[in-house]
Amino acid sequence: MNRKTLIILTPAFPANESEEESIWLPAKQSLIRALNRNFPELEIVILTFQFPVSRNRYTWNGNLVIPFSGENKGGIRNWLVWLNVVKTLFRLKREKHIIGILSFWCAECSFVAHYFSKLYRLKHYCWICGQDARPWNKFVKRIRPQPSELVAMSDFLLNEFHKNHGIRPAYLIPDAIDTLLFDKDNEERTIDILGAGSLSPLKQYDVFVEVVAAIKEQLQPVQAILCGDGSERGKIESRMEALGLEDHLRLTGPLPQKEVLRLMKRTKVFLHTSNYEGFGNVCIESLYAGAHVISFTKPMDQKIPHWHIVSTKEEMITRALELLRDPHTVYSSVLPFDMDDSAKQFMKLFQDGNGH
Repeated sequence: MNRKTLIILTPAFPANESEEESIWLPAKQSLIRALNRNFPELEIVILTFQFPVSRNRYTWNGNLVIPFSGENKGGIRNWLVWLNVVKTLFRLKREKHIIGILSFWCAECSFVAHYFSKLYRLKHYCWICGQDARPWNKFVKRIRPQPSELVAMSDFLLNEFHKNHGIRPAYLIPDAIDTLLFDKDNEERTIDILGAGSLSPLKQYDVFVEVVAAIKEQLQPVQAILCGDGSERGKIESRMEALGLEDHLRLTGPLPQKEVLRLMKRTKVFLHTSNYEGFGNVCIESLYAGAHVISFTKPMDQKIPHWHIVSTKEEMITRALELLRDPHTVYSSVLPFDMDDSAKQFMKLFQDGNGH
């Protein structure tokens, strides 16, 4: 009972510690590992609402994980999940010295955490991570959060949440990377263009394919790789064939995180074509791996070295060509935000001041 416990509520979590599971919420995994490193005396218990599909408790990197297997089925299934989560929270409150609750996304996890923490006067902080800042997030009205329990992952999300919901998050703790995940070996940069992420409409990988095609016309040979899988894969493959990119662009399918990081170390330019992004963990990973990043989205107000913001596909093509053609382009590691620092900022919130 004397050991302090932090409860984390998340919609999903890796089912085990294997490389294959590293694709699930990699930034959240990195945050928890950083909390473990920097606060070894702290016990962390993770309650995961929807995935994995299992009701058996397990240990992940020494942390207890309790899954509720909602499987995103919605309706009455969600209410049953929430009820079971609340029952578990009651039991944990009796058994452990809870210093607070951290919820990922201002949605169902934050909804449960908000009202449970009010009941027991526990500290609760919600990390706003992306789509939850959008205007159609109905959970915000259900929760009616105070600014003091909201933590934005980026300047963009802080401003979006304020614009769309009239509540300005009191805190900003940026997405960051775990530098320990990266190999120290230097790699020859043989990949001209890299992309990585879920192949969904939001990510606009049709634009990625068209940018590669335009660059191929002016800079031959060009070698590009796109990592990931999703609903748009068939459409992307058809577009590649139509543009004659079979020998220039390779789709890898889903890859473990460390394999993607190794590819980043061999990359010159990382293209991020998403039209909306809370932060873009792959972008800061690419920067740390020494690549230049070109994106349509700008997560932070401050200028980040080697991260180039453009407005149109044509601008993306032009900037990529400039970088690839210039023999003086410097490919050096840039570390905008370290997850150890983000972990310390979160713990400072739980250690300071009063609960909500």
